[in-house]
Amino acid sequence: MNQTFHVTGMTCGHCEKAVTSAIRQIDPQALVQIDRANNQVQVDTTQPREALAAAIRDEGYQVEA
Repeated sequence: MNQTFHVTGMTCGHCEKAVTSAIRQIDPQALVQIDRANNQVQVDTTQPREALAAAIRDEGYQVEA
């Protein structure tokens, strides 16, 4: 299932790697695409949306519903 998150606070490539890593800790097979300019993170996964959002928040980024 493809899910899109609006994530603020990503300012560099390191931020993208941190978000990707957090998501892959929940689902190692997840396909993650990040559009930093538009603050969007697209994730193709079977994991629950809230689990992914919590993982991103744990890295210090804000996730809007």
